Amino acid sequence: MPNQHLRIGHGYDLHRLEPIAPEGKGRPLIIGGVRFPSDRGPVGHSDADALAHAITDALLGAIGEPDIGQLFPDDNPRHESQDSAAFLTEAVRRVRQAGYELANLDATVILERPRINTRKHEIRTRLAAILGVDESQINVKGKSHEGVDATGRLEAIEAHAIALLTRP
Repeated sequence: MPNQHLRIGHGYDLHRLEPIAPEGKGRPLIIGGVRFPSDRGPVGHSDADALAHAITDALLGAIGEPDIGQLFPDDNPRHESQDSAAFLTEAVRRVRQAGYELANLDATVILERPRINTRKHEIRTRLAAILGVDESQINVKGKSHEGVDATGRLEAIEAHAIALLTRP
């Protein structure tokens, strides 16, 4: 019988970025629940927080639940511009209902600009509050594609997340 005390899940998300109009029309760039000043915003049905979406999928995947697109479909008007904290909160509820807790989370945001390095602590603090864990259980890294592909051309933001769950 496999070890059911540990579960691991991987999540990935990508959102196209578009210029924000001078009059401020367009979706603001939110990463891990933290708003970043940017001249480009993500395209999506909810708030399009790629990091929160990747983490949600990592948590759900670790317990074998449906993915974020199945649970929160983009054709449901209830989710229009919804704060992705709601998706994370539901994923955490399901993790706990399955008898697991988050042991640690390792995430990578891939974005040319703005750079997240100076605000990683804010992201970790916000995510820890939503996930109900200590900040020490969360790691967030920022990477760029150095001008390569759509992400490198400032056309997209990507995020990967790996969640390790444990059964107390």
